[in-house]
Amino acid sequence: MILAGDVGGTKTILALFESEGKGWRCVKKIRYASLDHSTFTGLLQHFLADCDGRTIGSACLGVAGPIVDGDCVATNLPWVLLRREIGALAGTPNVRLLNDLEATAWGILDLPAADFVTLNAGGDAPPHGNRAVLAAGTGLGEAIIAWNGEAYQVLASEGGHTDFAPGSEQEIALLRYLWENYPGHVSYERLLSGEGLVNIYQFLKKTGHAPVQSGFEERMTESDPAAVIGEAGVAGTDQLSAAALSLFCRIYGAEAGNLALKCLPYAGIYLAGGIAPKILPLLTRGDFMEGYLEKGRYRTALKQIPVKVCINQEIGLLGALSFAARASVGS
Repeated sequence: MILAGDVGGTKTILALFESEGKGWRCVKKIRYASLDHSTFTGLLQHFLADCDGRTIGSACLGVAGPIVDGDCVATNLPWVLLRREIGALAGTPNVRLLNDLEATAWGILDLPAADFVTLNAGGDAPPHGNRAVLAAGTGLGEAIIAWNGEAYQVLASEGGHTDFAPGSEQEIALLRYLWENYPGHVSYERLLSGEGLVNIYQFLKKTGHAPVQSGFEERMTESDPAAVIGEAGVAGTDQLSAAALSLFCRIYGAEAGNLALKCLPYAGIYLAGGIAPKILPLLTRGDFMEGYLEKGRYRTALKQIPVKVCINQEIGLLGALSFAARASVGS
């Protein structure tokens, strides 16, 4: 039996899977609000308390944070995840922690076509071409999937923390605005995340892009502000929110283009994370692809790369399962 998990700044999903024929069947799954728990071990103990004595053969968790010597200090949570502690609780020495985007990338390899929406068809994908993953959610994650001659290999990164490069006068002004709060270093994650969408909204508000809708900011304080902006922007019920989403999509496209140029993923660049499925109507309207293709003489090359949105919100969990399953058969 495999214990798989998707550990993120907003939510954590843990699940148990047992072998069934050539696949795996989920026998238990619980979704938690991450910040409701002071430690990951406390959360894991809660999950394992009612597992009916099932024997866990291996565990694999995708975690939002860098993996160092097999362990992880979560980026957006006050959690430290140690393989030794997790193994002791789960009753198995076979524990692997993956960067959350590394887990997502493994999931990309196994999901059916129905779990993707195409933004750019591109050219004919080579059978073993590189792929890339870009995921905006609580933070911004990036990963590369490369063929090593025998199998695919996932290369984790912290590319979301690279420097934001403005592509217009408006974005230069946005960078200057963000320097006030993040002096010295403004990363793409400060824009392409839930927090980033709020940053863009506040910038447009400060520069007088559109009037503030009566009662709108009260709604933002009473709920998740990024969700409020996103919902209003997609519905077109608030001018500032719609403008913020438009700029968000353009910058998201620009960074997708940057990643594409760095690894030439002719088998596809994939958008994952919690935000993309929620703003899918805007991603398909053109701002994203406009930003993606604005690479001068490499515009034609980028047109040949398929761009797809993953709409399966459990891809991180399924990727952790996929990795553990491959490891169990020596793949």
